[in-house]
Amino acid sequence: MEKFSQFRDRGSGIAPFLPIPSESLGLQAPLRIFLFFFRLPLFIFVTLTYFVILQWLPIGSLGKKAALWCILGVPSIWWIDLQVDGVKKGYGRSVRASSRFKKLIIRVIHSSLSKHQQARLPQPGSVIASSFTSPIDAVYLAAIFDPVFTAAYPNTRQVERISLLQAILRAFAAPRVQPTPGTKLYDLATLVEKYPNRPIVVFPECTTTNGRGILPLSHALLSVPSKTKVFPVSLRYTPVDVVTPIPGSYISFLWTLLSKPTHCIRVRIAECVMNNRGSIDAPPARSTRQSTYNSNYLDTLEQDTTEGGVTAAERAFLDQVGESLARLGRVKRVGLGVKEKQEFVRMWTKTRSTW
Repeated sequence: MEKFSQFRDRGSGIAPFLPIPSESLGLQAPLRIFLFFFRLPLFIFVTLTYFVILQWLPIGSLGKKAALWCILGVPSIWWIDLQVDGVKKGYGRSVRASSRFKKLIIRVIHSSLSKHQQARLPQPGSVIASSFTSPIDAVYLAAIFDPVFTAAYPNTRQVERISLLQAILRAFAAPRVQPTPGTKLYDLATLVEKYPNRPIVVFPECTTTNGRGILPLSHALLSVPSKTKVFPVSLRYTPVDVVTPIPGSYISFLWTLLSKPTHCIRVRIAECVMNNRGSIDAPPARSTRQSTYNSNYLDTLEQDTTEGGVTAAERAFLDQVGESLARLGRVKRVGLGVKEKQEFVRMWTKTRSTW
């Protein structure tokens, strides 16, 4: 992969766009082939049943969440490792259920957390700033929080309101710097006011990665009202090869998802942060150092604003969210963004087409 070395972050050497190679079949080949062909029709059936029928029926939030857990259940995504910042030991610990009541146990754990530490969990009227590595991200968030999904773009403070299905398909889509002409955009403040009974999900990296780094965050987070809580949420997977950093990787994703015996989701929720854009004493991030792709970090110290007129206080807010996502995922922030991923995808596609 030396030909893609230019898409490694200069400061850390991380390549956030390279696909994670799948494990070789080896002696598990018969089992994995059987699991894939056994699960595939079930997965197609439950997925189509939900998106074609159930989501349009008046079955309530609980009914829709149960249907989404069925979708997660087919590929055996049962093991949920949940931790919440500031929650004492005894809550948010690793859970592995081995009976047919796995889904119920996982939901009881989340219910217990919401009762005892409600202020530390995303609630209606709050904003979830989630990492973005896989289509599973959107399904899991929908199954737990029943949120409103949005699509963010790098240098605009507005977002596109999208459905759950669109959020899933975005994980396979080519990266976009700007929205399609004619797209209706909203401020996050408008969506928070419009949907007071549901949280709002933003994927501030704007495109998927392989989970090994946090990309520069979208300016869309800056439109969050100053009194609205923003919860950084990190989702990571074991095995790690269910990520989709390459657009259009439908077949390889389905094979990896359905042929493995089980999958684990590691969920980390940080303490909420506020967009104190009007405060001179806005709390700084733990570290605002960020390696860049085309310039040295020291060259950016004298810049008070970036494209879109970002102030120092707003930059500190974005840095705080970015540092939280990096800490939760145990990764580093990188200077590679959506434009660099577009270049990477073009080179990757060209290289593959010559094989």
